[in-house]
Amino acid sequence: MSVEILDGKTIQSFVEDEGAFNSSVDSRFASLDTNHDGLLSYSEMAQELMSLRVLEKHFGVDESIMSHDELVELYHGLFARFDRDGNGTVELEEFRAEMKEVMLAVANGLGFMPVQMVVEQGSFLKMAVDRELANAA
Repeated sequence: MSVEILDGKTIQSFVEDEGAFNSSVDSRFASLDTNHDGLLSYSEMAQELMSLRVLEKHFGVDESIMSHDELVELYHGLFARFDRDGNGTVELEEFRAEMKEVMLAVANGLGFMPVQMVVEQGSFLKMAVDRELANAA
């Protein structure tokens, strides 16, 4: 992890750079596709979905306000967002489209004011910051 300064424009310009963005997304897709069939099943995406920490409240600890069944339903709902055609698997184009929406939503949420944020190595946010720094040099 590292502490970075970024704003919505950092993320938006990363997403708009189709070559850089698609390369990053394609790489993440390939790393999740453990059976190398070109599709992501729920089991292949489950760990990635859980890493989103959608219920995080305090310093990386999820509060257990939901039952196990409710959590399973929540993660299946997130998977369904990626599986746009509802066939039970996520194709690369679906993964790209949903990641683009997610990243643009984050950019919109951050707005134009720079914020200091802890980001994980290898995350799309870190890739956006690194791209911006490389372009500034």
